[in-house]
Amino acid sequence: MTIQVDVAVLGGGPGGYTAAIRAAQLGKSVAIVELDKLGGTCLHRGCIPSKSLLRSAEVYSTLLDADKYGISVTEGALSLDFDKVQDRKEKTVEQLHRGLKGLMKKYDIQIINGKGRIIGPSIFSPRSGSLAVELADGEMESVVSTNLIIATGSRPRHLPGLKPDGVHILSSDDALQLEKLPESMLIVGGGVIGVEWASMLQDFGVQVTLAEVGARLLPGEDAEVSAELTRLLRRRGVRVLTNIQLKTEELSINADEVSITAETSEGNILLTASKVLLSVGRQANIENIGLENTDIQTKNGVIYVNEFGQTTEPHIYAIGDVIGGVQLAHAAAHEGAAAAEHIAGHKKAAVDPNLIPRCIYSRPEVASYGLTEDSARTKGHDIKTGKIPFAAIGKALVLGEADGFVKVIADRKTNDILGVHMIGPHATDLISEASLAALLNATPWEVGQLIHPHPTLSEALGEAMLAIDGKSLAL
Repeated sequence: MTIQVDVAVLGGGPGGYTAAIRAAQLGKSVAIVELDKLGGTCLHRGCIPSKSLLRSAEVYSTLLDADKYGISVTEGALSLDFDKVQDRKEKTVEQLHRGLKGLMKKYDIQIINGKGRIIGPSIFSPRSGSLAVELADGEMESVVSTNLIIATGSRPRHLPGLKPDGVHILSSDDALQLEKLPESMLIVGGGVIGVEWASMLQDFGVQVTLAEVGARLLPGEDAEVSAELTRLLRRRGVRVLTNIQLKTEELSINADEVSITAETSEGNILLTASKVLLSVGRQANIENIGLENTDIQTKNGVIYVNEFGQTTEPHIYAIGDVIGGVQLAHAAAHEGAAAAEHIAGHKKAAVDPNLIPRCIYSRPEVASYGLTEDSARTKGHDIKTGKIPFAAIGKALVLGEADGFVKVIADRKTNDILGVHMIGPHATDLISEASLAALLNATPWEVGQLIHPHPTLSEALGEAMLAIDGKSLAL
């Protein structure tokens, strides 16, 4: 059977389904080829399920600390039912999955469940870019399209000698399916995923060791944010180790414990835990999708594209994790919409990566966009900074979450905002105002003139903008 459409999308994650919807809105006939479930990693093995678990962990931690709010919770009356935690996660995912399928039906987007592979020119299409799809029953189907959008996403990266087995050594995918919480967890990798899992598991009562090969956690974030998060995690009981090298040849696994030797600046130490979680980044899914049947170029394990998402074959686009860059769901969605609009004849380029907000859903949350202080100096900017602690904000004190700060970096000569960095309560919600300011090319003074309602956490951003020029009223 052969299906002919204007736009075929290989991969049904946030980038793929957003591209499909936007293309359909622009009058194109569209088909999505998805091997697994519509929604991709984000909906089923990433953003949504992990945030559901984080929310349960946050509620549990708050109840354990209820006394500071004047509420007494006796020890015997409070318990954690991890089966119900997982059930809530699954229900949240399924509700969103149903909604997504409803959107596909609304826009008349064909969903083809199977393994898609790009094929070369054929009698149906004079150029590469059509798809051969192996369906679940072993039958084959052809999808011939005028344009193709590759949105195959990424998968957890592994370390030599530490291959996940789903029992003792886990990927983030495995960890989401835990039937019960382990007594202890060694998390390898102090990036976004590692920090989120460390925060979550500690709130659930798991003994956590977080091991990072680099000099600090969250190496892509501002150094002050990294230092503050490290301090707060340690205060909560997380064992944070940096500048550490695991000697995987000295790995030992028995029925209920994993041991591994680690090399530190002070000598070798033995790390033991019930389980090990690998969080060492993600790898683009570019294998076995038929790229060899095209003239598409790859570089450093990702697909090369121009500012519009076009590959070196102009009718084939690629978006999301498969092109590297900012590997976030909202970045993929924006790139997908931009690709669809370009196919339809609009010349809208993808957003500047520096304007894409970065969010980390630990406790406290971390959010940022733009340049860190170190990167701004490296790029030659003469900078000025403003910084306001949440301890100076009334709403943060009311919430009982006064740790952290908002930091703004601007160019001293042009007064352009170069970056905003937050660590504290609801930082991932607050960052949108800062991102809008960047999109509109606002200056710190202009953002500071906005009347922020009181008492709200948003006052921290307004005051940090004013603090750039010594005009904050909060300090």
